[in-house]
Amino acid sequence: MSIAAIILTKNEELHIERCIASLKGVCDEVFVVDSFSTDRTVEIAKKLGATVLQNAWKNYATQFNWALANCPIKSDWLWRIDADEYLSGGLGEAVKMRIDGADEAVNGFYVRKKIVFMGRELLHGGWYPSYHLKVWRRGFGDCEDKWMDEHIRVFSGRTEVVEVGDQVDDNLNSLTWWTEKHNGYATREMVDMLSIEYNLRKEEEVEPKFFGTEEQRKRWLKIKYVKFPLFVRPFLNFVLRYIFKGGFLDGKQGLVWHFLQGFWYRFLVDAKIYEVKKKFNWNDVEIANYLKKTFLS
Repeated sequence: MSIAAIILTKNEELHIERCIASLKGVCDEVFVVDSFSTDRTVEIAKKLGATVLQNAWKNYATQFNWALANCPIKSDWLWRIDADEYLSGGLGEAVKMRIDGADEAVNGFYVRKKIVFMGRELLHGGWYPSYHLKVWRRGFGDCEDKWMDEHIRVFSGRTEVVEVGDQVDDNLNSLTWWTEKHNGYATREMVDMLSIEYNLRKEEEVEPKFFGTEEQRKRWLKIKYVKFPLFVRPFLNFVLRYIFKGGFLDGKQGLVWHFLQGFWYRFLVDAKIYEVKKKFNWNDVEIANYLKKTFLS
């Protein structure tokens, strides 16, 4: 069985070589779908043997599904990996073995994701181990159409978990870059959370279910999170992850991560939600129409 990796890029010359190198001997095809980078991303990817296509960016889900429709994929299986991620600890070999031994009812595999922040692995606070559906049989899945927190959906069949190795998220950019990127994420998260609040979710999205897959459980918890009061929920999230789930055990890097990602970012999302609601004088109909016209059309 063959595997094709799909990587979305925009100015990823700092990461792309590390990412593609980790796929050597694992993926038979590597496709890079680039959003017209202005650095050496495309040059490096081509030099390493990747097939490069370019397409204008709207959001992650739209770009990834464009890749599924337009990349000349011949492989039997697909692997979703970001440019700032890489395979570690024998994950690639373990997945290949599981694919070779899988019956026809198995259409997807969950792998462990590990985050490295400011040079330190984050092993506490509920961030590890975290399982994500990254590998699936071609033709049996796509990326759900969401502005934020999008997941791969497998249409049918069974999924299994690979407990060997990690898909490591280790971004090497500066903290200034990180905060600027999360400002953009906050806008997308604002759209997603208001879409949940005003029931603008699409039917084909992942079904919320506490006792389901990790994606289903996360979606269920997010819906519950949306119901908590504005500006209160970021405090609760920080206390839960940093104190009760042991995020403080990851040292100074853990403190920075949980304060910025678990509190500051979540507070910024709430501030953007408040801004939209205040703009339309808390009129639910006008807010819903604004979301549909501006983001969801």
